[in-house]
Amino acid sequence: MSQPKILMLDIETAPLTAYLWDIYKPHVSVDQIITPTSVLCFAAKWYGDPQMMYHWSDKQTGPQFNKMIKAAHKLLCDADALVHYNGVFFDVPRLNQEFIKLGLPPPPPIAQIDLLKVVRQKFGLVSNKLAFVGPYLKIGEKVKNAGWDLWKGCLTGDASSWLDMERYNKQDVLLLEKLYKKLLPWIDGHPNLNLYVPGEKPVCPNCGSADVQRRGVQVALTYVYARFCCNRCHRWSRERTRSKTEPVASRR
Repeated sequence: MSQPKILMLDIETAPLTAYLWDIYKPHVSVDQIITPTSVLCFAAKWYGDPQMMYHWSDKQTGPQFNKMIKAAHKLLCDADALVHYNGVFFDVPRLNQEFIKLGLPPPPPIAQIDLLKVVRQKFGLVSNKLAFVGPYLKIGEKVKNAGWDLWKGCLTGDASSWLDMERYNKQDVLLLEKLYKKLLPWIDGHPNLNLYVPGEKPVCPNCGSADVQRRGVQVALTYVYARFCCNRCHRWSRERTRSKTEPVASRR
């Protein structure tokens, strides 16, 4: 069986527009909305593949917009796992709203690896923003941008703004891939790569390396399992099947 197809994905969205009475904590009712938020562009790449995919649309409807959404839908249909940053609550729901609006069926269920969730659960950083995490772990930085002026430029069709947005979006995906590599041994619930490798020889469930070393045992409620540590990514794992019933002390 071949290795799983792991997709790195990041989207950018257009803001909604609405009529407001004032600018201080306004309450916006549904009938005040002129245009709802929508996907502006997305960048994606397959893990380990140098090719970057980028799709954009300066309109919220029309052939170019539909082409972009269909491209994102196809990628999710082809993926075995999806890596993102806060994508469970942001990127995926935003894409889903475009899919159903366009009449596309839901993509097949796949494993979602939300690196923001990993960072929040495993570490006590002063900030969980990607703009902080990247430099802190020395894996790279986000592209600095003009803030609201960048989005406004894209919405008004400014070519220079769209080039800046492309660089910004693509860099987030490159940073996402580097962070994924860095966090591999810390990711719980990662697709088990043992299932993609034939034979009984253990491999690291997270990175697929066969360079694993047996280190003691893992004692569960009723069984004892041999414990392994990956020499490449340092992920801890255990053997696929339980060990024979012999004293735990003799296995250490």
